[in-house]
This record gives sequence, C-alpha cells and structure tokens, in this order.
Amino acid sequence: MRRLAARGAAGDAGEVAAPAADSSDSAQGRSPSSWRLIDLCAVWDAGVYLPSAAWNGASSGVARRRLNEAERLSSVREAQLKRLKVTRPRVLGSRERGRVPRMARQPPPPWVHAAFLLCLLSLGGAIEIPMDPSIQNELTQPPTITKQSVKDHIVDPRDNILIECEAKGNPAPSFHWTRNSRFFNIAKDPRVSMRRRSGTLVIDFRSGGRPEEYEGEYQCFARNKFGTALSNRIRLQVSKSPLWPKENLDPVVVQEGAPLTLQCNPPPGLPSPVIFWMSSSMEPITQDKRVSQGHNGDLYFSNVMLQDMQTDYSCNARFHFTHTIQQKNPFTLKVLTNHPYNDSSLRNHPDMYSARGVAERTPSFMYPQGTASSQMVLRGMDLLLECIASGVPTPDIAWYKKGGDLPSDKAKFENFNKALRITNVSEEDSGEYFCLASNKMGSIRHTISVRVKAAPYWLDEPKNLILAPGEDGRLVCRANGNPKPTVQWMVNGEPLQSAPPNPNREVAGDTIIFRDTQISSRAVYQCNTSNEHGYLLANAFVSVLDVPPRMLSPRNQLIRVILYNRTRLDCPFFGSPIPTLRWFKNGQGSNLDGGNYHVYENGSLEIKMIRKEDQGIYTCVATNILGKAENQVRLEVKDPTRIYRMPEDQVAKRGTTVQLECRVKHDPSLKLTVSWLKDDEPLYIGNRMKKEDDSLTIFGVAERDQGSYTCVASTELDQDLAKAYLTVLADQATPTNRLAALPKGRPDRPRDLELTDLAERSVRLTWIPGDDNNSPITDYVVQFEEDQFQPGVWHDHSKYPGSVNSAVLRLSPYVNYQFRVIAVNEVGSSHPSLPSERYRTSGAPPESNPGDVKGEGTRKNNMEITWTPMNATSAFGPNLRYIVKWRRRETREAWNNVTVWGSRYVVGQTPVYVPYEIRVQAENDFGKGPEPESVIGYSGEDLPSAPRRFRVRQPNLETINLEWDHPEHPNGIMTGYTLKYVAFNGTKVGKQIVENFSPNQTKFTVQRTDPVSRYRFTLSARTQVGSGEAVTEESPAPPNEATPTAAYTNNQADIATQGWFIGLMCAIALLVLILLIVCFIKRSRGGKYPVREKKDVPLGPEDPKEEDGSFDYSDEDNKPLQGSQTSLDGTIKQQESDDSLVDYGEGGEGQFNEDGSFIGQYTVKKDKEETEGNESSEATSPVNAIYSLA
Repeated sequence: MRRLAARGAAGDAGEVAAPAADSSDSAQGRSPSSWRLIDLCAVWDAGVYLPSAAWNGASSGVARRRLNEAERLSSVREAQLKRLKVTRPRVLGSRERGRVPRMARQPPPPWVHAAFLLCLLSLGGAIEIPMDPSIQNELTQPPTITKQSVKDHIVDPRDNILIECEAKGNPAPSFHWTRNSRFFNIAKDPRVSMRRRSGTLVIDFRSGGRPEEYEGEYQCFARNKFGTALSNRIRLQVSKSPLWPKENLDPVVVQEGAPLTLQCNPPPGLPSPVIFWMSSSMEPITQDKRVSQGHNGDLYFSNVMLQDMQTDYSCNARFHFTHTIQQKNPFTLKVLTNHPYNDSSLRNHPDMYSARGVAERTPSFMYPQGTASSQMVLRGMDLLLECIASGVPTPDIAWYKKGGDLPSDKAKFENFNKALRITNVSEEDSGEYFCLASNKMGSIRHTISVRVKAAPYWLDEPKNLILAPGEDGRLVCRANGNPKPTVQWMVNGEPLQSAPPNPNREVAGDTIIFRDTQISSRAVYQCNTSNEHGYLLANAFVSVLDVPPRMLSPRNQLIRVILYNRTRLDCPFFGSPIPTLRWFKNGQGSNLDGGNYHVYENGSLEIKMIRKEDQGIYTCVATNILGKAENQVRLEVKDPTRIYRMPEDQVAKRGTTVQLECRVKHDPSLKLTVSWLKDDEPLYIGNRMKKEDDSLTIFGVAERDQGSYTCVASTELDQDLAKAYLTVLADQATPTNRLAALPKGRPDRPRDLELTDLAERSVRLTWIPGDDNNSPITDYVVQFEEDQFQPGVWHDHSKYPGSVNSAVLRLSPYVNYQFRVIAVNEVGSSHPSLPSERYRTSGAPPESNPGDVKGEGTRKNNMEITWTPMNATSAFGPNLRYIVKWRRRETREAWNNVTVWGSRYVVGQTPVYVPYEIRVQAENDFGKGPEPESVIGYSGEDLPSAPRRFRVRQPNLETINLEWDHPEHPNGIMTGYTLKYVAFNGTKVGKQIVENFSPNQTKFTVQRTDPVSRYRFTLSARTQVGSGEAVTEESPAPPNEATPTAAYTNNQADIATQGWFIGLMCAIALLVLILLIVCFIKRSRGGKYPVREKKDVPLGPEDPKEEDGSFDYSDEDNKPLQGSQTSLDGTIKQQESDDSLVDYGEGGEGQFNEDGSFIGQYTVKKDKEETEGNESSEATSPVNAIYSLA
C-alpha cells in the first residue's frame, strides 16, 4: 500500500465559481539572479492595469502633485528597497496554484537601483487604459495611426493603386494627404477617392490614365480636436518589367578545361527580377560545384568540358508583379578539345581531366577579382559573400573569419559552398572574411572586408502618455544607428520650434518633459530620427484624463477554496489619478493588511492560509480625489477531500475474486468523483469488474490484471490519490485443456506503433496486434490527437479490418499528429495503444471557410455575426483567423472588414432591420481561404409602426367588416396582428375581446351581438420584439341615433322584413281567428234581451243565475269605452271619460257573470244613459271591429 505524496494542483487552489478567473503564477518567488527590469516597471496584462512597486511610489507623487523630480525619485526608491526585502510576485490572475516560496532576504545588486530609476524615467508616471470597450468608448483620445502602407510601396501598373492609412481616436479622426511635401487635393482629381471612415487612398484607372503620373512621396495626416498623427513618408513606385534588348549572339568558342563566364545582364526592373538559366527547349541547366549561377545572374564554368556543348544556355528573368518570364537569346558553346569523342565512360574516371588530355592548373578567382575586396551591409539585413574560382580540377571553397569563428547560429553555405550567407547581421559581424579556393595543384585566398552600417533602430520608442491633471511625465525618443541618427521633434505634424510656447513643456534632446500637465496639454507628438540609410517616425500622444475610480471585474464573485490552502482575491480597478485600494471583511472598519493577509500593489488580497473563520464577504474600495468605487467577493471555505481507507497491495491466484477498497471523506457541498487507473492509464471497467463508490471488485482474475491500481477521488476543487499493487499467481496444477474453456475477453491493446513513408499529406502507420483473448479481432480504429486546438483530446481518424496491421493515413496540412490504435472484437474494445511519435505536416492556406454563418440582431441597432469555428484539421496553418466582411444589401458601398480570432463579431450602429451581405473568410499565416459565398443577415428588430388605412365598414346590423394594410415600417419580421374591441352604448361598456391574427391576414368580420350598440376597435402589429403603435377606429353610428322614436321605428321596419317575424305574426293571426270563432259560437247560444226588461221583471227561482247577478247582454252593449285609443305597445289607453269601469263598479259592488257581463249598478248606469240620450260618441277601434264581426 502506498499513498501518493503529490496531490492534484487543484487542491492548492481556490475556484472562482461565477465567473471563473484565470490562474496566476505571480506568487512564485524569484531569486536575485532572476530579477528583470520589467519586474520593476508597471505591468499591463489581460486588459487590467497592474501597478507595480515602482508606480506605487509614483502615485504618492500624484497626491503631492508639486513634488520636484528629485523628491519623487527618492521616495519611490525607498519604497522599492523596502519591498525588495520580501517577496514581490507579479500579479496576473485570480487563483493561486501551490504555495508561494519566500525569496531570500538579501539586498538587491547595485544594477537594480539603476535599472529601476531608468524604468521610472521612461514611464514618467503614465496611466494604462484598460481594454474594456465601455472605458475605451467613453474616454477621449487623440488620433493613433493603426495601419499604413510600407515605406517603399511598389504597385502593379495593371491594378488600381491603394495607399493605406487608417487611424483610431475619439472623436473619430479626419484625414488629408500630402504628395511630395505639398497638399494633395483629392477632390480635384476624379480618379482619386478616399475610403469611408478611413484615410486609405484609391486611385482608379478603369477609365484611363497612367499610373506613372502618380509616383511620388505621400504622407497621411489623421486629425481630431485633440491632435494630429502622421504616417510614414510612403514612396510610391510603379513596377517595371522592361523587355530584353534585341541582340545576336555569336557562338562562344572555348578550349576544353578553360574557365568561362556567360553574362546575363538582365534589363533593370522594379523590383529586380529573379534570374535562372535554362536551355532553349526549357530544360533547366544542371548546376554543381563546376557549373553554377552567381548572385549577379551570370553563369560560371570553373572549367569547360566537352559535354557542355550538348545544349545551349539561355538566361531567363522572372518579374514578380507582371508574372512574366523574359528569355534572352541563347548562348551556343563550341568546345575545342584534344579528345574529340565524348566518351561517357570517362565521366566517372578517377582522373577525368588527364584521361581527356586537359592540363591541370591552380585555382584563380573568377568573382570577385583580385585578392581583396570590401562590402557594406546594413544591420538586420542578410550578408551574402561570394567566391567563384576556376581551376582544373574544380576547386573546393572554404570560408573563414579573421580573428574568430563564423557565427554558427546565423551562417549557412549556399551554391555548393561558393556563397556564405549570414542572416540578421549585427555590428559584431563586421570584420575580415576570406574564402580559400584549393585543388591538388594549389590554393588561393580572397579577403573581404565587411563593414556593418545601420539605419536608425529604436532603443526607446516613444509611447502614448496618459496622465491625470497636475501630474508630470516624459516622452523619450532614443534611437541608434551608424552613423548616429539625428532626432527631430514635431507636435501635431509641425516642427516643435514653430509650435506655440508651452511653459509646462521642456525639450532636452531626445526627451520631452511635462510638468503639471493640464487638460489643454493634449497633443500628438512625432519623433523623426534619421541618418543617410533611412529614418524612423513614431507618433505618441499626450492625453490628460480626470476619471473617478471604476471597478473592472464582475460584481459579487463567489470564490471557493479548500481549507488550509492559499488563495488570492482580485479587485482590478481603474481611475485617474490612480486610486488607492483597501480591503474590508464583513463590513468591518479595519483595513486588511498584515498577519495572514497581504495586499499587493495592484490591490489583490492574498490570504496565506485559509481557515474556517476566513469565510465571509470581502469588500475592496478604490479611492481617488474624484470619488470612490467598491466591489465585493464572497469567500467559501470547503473541507479537503481525503481517502481515509486506501487500497492495499494484494496477491491473488488466477480465477479468484479481488476487492480493492477506497473510502473517501469530502465536503458534502462538492460533487465527488471516484475513478481508477491501472498502470497510470484510465481503467476500462469490463464485464469482469464492478466499480462501487468505495471499492473495485475484479472477478476471475487473470494474468493481464496484474499491475498497479490507483484510486482517484476528486471534486471540482481538489483531489486525493492512493495506489496499490495487484500480483496474480499462475495455478500450476490447472490442466492445459482448461485454456479452451476460458471465457472470451477484449483484445489486448496493439503495440510498437511506427510511422514510415513520411509525405506532405500522408504517412504509413504500422503496429503489432495484441492478444485477441480467444475472440478474433474484427476491426482496428485509428485515432489521432493534435496539440494546438484540442490537446489531449483523441478523435477517430479511420477504421480498418482486423486482418491488417498497416495503413496509409491521409493527413491535413499543419497538424502535429500523434496516433494510437484500438483493437475491437465481439467482446469489446481494447485499451488504446501507447501513442506514436508526433509528425507535423507542412502548412498551406485554408481550403474551406467556416460554416453556419449567421447575422442576427441582438439589439435594434446592431447585428451579431456568428459562425462555427474551424477545427485543427481544417486550419491548415498557424494563427487561424477570420476576415469578416459586411455591407448593406443592394447598395454599392464598399465592404467593411475586420479580422477576428474568435467566432463572433458585433457590428454596431446599424439601422433597424436592414439586410446585410456577410462573408467570413478563413486565413492563416500561409494565406487566405477561398472566396466565401455571401450570406444574408439582418440587423436588430424594433417595434413596428401602426397598420395603415384601417377601415371599418357596416354592411348591415348583423356584421362589421374590418380591413387594413401592412405597416409602412415593419422594423422586423412580422409575427402577426392583435385586435382588441369592445361594445359600448352611451356610457355602458362591454367586455373587451382580443383576437390574434397571422401576419398575412388583413381582413376580419365581427358578428354583432345586438343591433343597437357601437364598437371601438384597436389594432396593432407585432414583431419578435413586441406590439407596436396601435390605431383605433369606431363602428359607424346608426342613422338618427339621437332620436329614440325614429330609431325604434326603423328597427321595427327592419324586423318586419325578417322571415321569423312574418311567421310569428301569421301564427298570432290564426290564434286570434280561432278565438273569434269560439266567441261567436258562444254568443250564438245565449239569449238577447234589453237590460231594462231584465231589471223590471223579478227574478224567478227557476233562473239558475239569479243568485250571482249574471245576465246575458246583446251586441249593442259590447262597445268600447268612450274616448279610448290604442297605444304604441297595443294596449288600450283610457282617456278622461265618465263611462269608466270605476263608475260602473261603485266600490266593488259590481260583479262579473260567468260570460264576462257586468251586473249590479251597470244596469242603473245604462238606464241613465238611455234616459239622457246618447251624449258621448263611441270611438272606433280594431277591437270594436272584431266584436262586430262576432
């Protein structure tokens, strides 16, 4: 049993849960010998300002503002010396991996002080601007040149001329150009235009013109209200490929064994052409140490042989821009010889020259002439020294440097040792070189004196200077060269001497010192350093910022860390002047520093050993004179993961069962994963094994199960390991025929992988199969892994039958392949073989572009372009990136483009929902992929405008028809329409009804619930963003709605025309007719007598109706009451009349008989009417008419 001493790296680190932060190596201790100047200066990493000890001292100068230079250096140096006595890590991330060793407490060497002072002087207290887009967009900034053409710009005369100049700034800069130091008026030349949002010049020759007319020296100026930046002086030249002059060449007569030079003399081109020799039949001339081409293009024969006249010799010049080859008239050789037969067998003769009767002679130099020459080369260029010698036999060339050795790391021999090339020449490469030409007849030496000159090169290039108001700073422009370059300062493109005086600025040679800078000090300064071999131009702006503190990290991060480990809480910030930072825990007032806590110069808080009581909420507060900002980090402390019962070493017999224990204790809030390794490889759990949470059981142990077993218990924060060894004993007493009864198993893994037949796009992989374990191998799966995009991840490459053990694998360009093989039988797959050696293919431009290109708006004023990134096998080269192009569809505007390294790009400030053409092209260091197809994308959507021409029509009282047109501005993909309507009658309002329609529907019919109410309709269109502006209309009012009686009459007239009403009236009329017939029949049965006679005659006992006072009455008495009329609702309205029922009733004494006739005082009243006469007239009515018919 062995417990592993080393635990996982995660066990010594905290974890940032949301969001995750990068790990840090900044806490590693450094020995004095490993100190570097950069460790003493301000550090900028990952877009976060990380002030160093040097700046910490300088920031104290900011608070004092008016400190002189000597006081500032003194205070900073004291602070630095104090910090050099303890650990000074570089802070780069948010988590700590491993413990931080303390460095030796010894004073720094003297050069550290000098380096530190130099660093401070070079920085001058500058502030770094974070790369956070929100900060970059808010802060004003002078212009900065971001892209420009090369100084010597040679163009193809067949193409349009493009002179690049791009710059950034806030506000965006404007551009103008000079040509030959005079203002270049672009507007006056119709062929010249400038790209939008750029200063790039485009000279178009499609309509005619000569490119040579535009040759000259151009310079671009980018200007905004804070300053002007300048490009280099760009010398524009048009490529030239002149024709070879016509000439007739006589045959060249030469004696065999004599030297010969065939001169090429190509026409001068721009740039110089590439020279090569061929025959007139376009066969290349075979070159060796006897026959070779010199650097000047001539063809040299150290000695001529008879076989040299079997072909002719033509010099060819290939011109780069025109892609043309011009051929000189060929040379024809006539070789005079003492041996006229060209016997090929003599070519391999040990003394070929003697055999052919050629006299041997000592070497002599054909190039260069004489015994000494000199050569000048510029620093950083390649030095090419050449010695070509004649002689018989052909001399050998050797190279030496006087007083030293050749630089082995930079020197290489070319052209059969006739040329020595030294790359990237520096001053120490100057001196005397000599070449030694020798054969068996003697030797000769030529000395070349090499002088190394230098165009200006930077020692200290001026950098942008960002200061807070009242701070001091400096711009340093230090360059070297041979001869020593001169330095000229300019401000906003004008010589500094002619600029307005600035009392806060002082020029001291190659340095400009600023003191007590103010907002008005903003400008762009140019440093031009030059000598006879060239010049350097650099722009550096001075910007003065007044910014209150801001936090740059996400708020309320959660960091989980294992107990007793070390962790670091980061709090990146920004402000001008640079803020000071303090830490507090759980809202307590005391600042955390010292003891178990250590605060670094960038504000990060380190807790050296985490304890349970360290759990809580930590607050960082950044403060400067303009305000303060704060952020919080929540720290959770977790228990470590420990294996408390480890697996033990075991010895088992074959066929028995073995159990390996692994019991773990861990923090319950973390997810635990237990896995097993066999011989340090992941263990495949087959059908003979059973893995449980606390053990591993192996049934039927076999010899292949022998080995080491490691239990790995891990959480997302830490892990613990324990290892045991299993030894399997063979059973000697087992009969041999039991092997046939062994169960089938997975095959053993293949071994001894070998790569052969290495080619650019293929390789042969060979392997030795493993044991099939009583089940034939059916397939082999070849997998590959590459170490650039997905290191450690294996992918299936190809599959082969089980009968082969070698295959040719097709490969992609620029992939560092590693292969492994898995054997498969009917039981399962083997463990993967050990990996093969790596093989990297050569690179090439991409042959495809990323797929699934989309353009969709995430906001109403942007468009997010996304695509599926390409994998390692389609990258084809290093530094895979994507050229994203876009432009408005169906417009003639130029393509916008940007180079992106990820898989998305957001285009801002777009109109609402307009189509764009989008192209995404892959590019690597070897070139661009094929031209991509355009994809149509759309910018973000917005709420649509109101539907147009909303119309409400009412053809009758039952329906209302609605019609509308689509919105004028949909502002996106229409998803439908929403209609809301409600019925109202005066002040009474019904329940609102909502209808949703498809985007293609523009009509709708509403069924009325009653004929009197009106309706109010509200219609709006919808996009994916939501419902837009609504339009409201009401149904038309019925005619004369203000007069109720008229409205009622009209409604009645309308109802009278309905079928159901006509049927109802017919049924009522039929019922009335039946009632009349019944009444007529009953009256026909009753007696008729005058009422007065009935009154005078006494009632007899035989009359059955006497007691209740009933009597029959004649038709004359069945008349309506006087003065009555029919009302609108069909009832009889009683007007003023004496002949009323009340009068007849007399207080209820009158009674009705069974047939409905009156008794009582009716008789008296009747008599009175007959006596007094007929004083009142009867009104005719429909009722009277009916009674008269009865």
